[in-house]
Amino acid sequence: MRYDIEEKEVKWAENIFNLIEKKLSAECDRIGSQMPYIPVEGHYHDMGKEHLTWWTNSFWAGMLWQMYYATKEGKYADSAIGLENRLDRALEEYDHLDHDLGFMWLHTAVAHFRLLKDEEAKRKGLHAAAILASRFQPAGNYFRAWNTPGESVAIVDCLMNLPLLYWGSEESGNPAWKQLAMAHADMALEVILRPDGSSNHIVKFHQETGEILEKPGGQGYGEGSSWTRGLSWAIYGMALSYKYTGKQEYLDAAKRTAHYFIANAAADDYDVVIDFRAPMEPVYYDNTAAVCAACGLLELSEHVGEYEKRLYTVPALRLLHKVTERFCNWNVEEDGITTAGSARYHREEDREVPIIYGDYFLLEAVLRLLNRDFLIW
Repeated sequence: MRYDIEEKEVKWAENIFNLIEKKLSAECDRIGSQMPYIPVEGHYHDMGKEHLTWWTNSFWAGMLWQMYYATKEGKYADSAIGLENRLDRALEEYDHLDHDLGFMWLHTAVAHFRLLKDEEAKRKGLHAAAILASRFQPAGNYFRAWNTPGESVAIVDCLMNLPLLYWGSEESGNPAWKQLAMAHADMALEVILRPDGSSNHIVKFHQETGEILEKPGGQGYGEGSSWTRGLSWAIYGMALSYKYTGKQEYLDAAKRTAHYFIANAAADDYDVVIDFRAPMEPVYYDNTAAVCAACGLLELSEHVGEYEKRLYTVPALRLLHKVTERFCNWNVEEDGITTAGSARYHREEDREVPIIYGDYFLLEAVLRLLNRDFLIW
């Protein structure tokens, strides 16, 4: 096993995967190539019909490809390819695309190419990488998030989109894309991540000069707070940037953020709230942050020395145990597994609900523990 975990934890992961497999097999039969987001009354609707370029539209495809790799069942690949083909029109909707091209095409076309060497899928992935590269802002060295008129911001989330450019640089032989990704990661080291291991969500820049104007609270509690999913993006994203570049500062940043996340999660017995610097009451959970952080911690453990690995694998397991013991729906007749996920602190409609990316990261983490995953990022 690539992780230093006890045999009982391997057996636990096998049991959890068996539950996941039953659930996802039923969901695949039920929804096929739809683009799920948040189930309503236990059932997904097709987000692709409402908002084709919505940033979460490919996490289901990522789950399908992970399941195909783990089980070799053709229905998962067929549904994933069907979803990918539906996204073809999105590549033509340039004005509606934003910084989340990595989330959308790493889980679809790039995964397809990595597993089946499909050249048309590779072309789509490179097309998406080129669009992402076009969003780079030299005044400030960042990829512009969203498309709000008159506003230019960088966000911590984008660290998870950079692997599209690292992959694209390798496949195309274009070093510029890797250099742009590193420039954004370097910017994040300076102005998004904080010295104590916490993180801003948003940094607003002057569009012409690159001057920093503001660091608002974004999807966390408020300015200066500590949005947990942003921290999970930082742990995992910086670990991945280290994986692709070997730059020590990225590994150090991932470790610093991981230590901050672990300390705060441990203080609440690994129940992860939306923001570590929010009021004690009311309590709002975000298990998407918990499972994403678990994946980031497992990735981080692969880049440290032998006697340091357990510093990250043990809390990853504790996060996963807490989520699966308290916050999972295993009813195969209902959609969604990981409950109490929250998109943001101050919006009730997508707070403490099942969200598709929570299921993706739970699946990836369990497959990692079983050494049955493949590289999506």
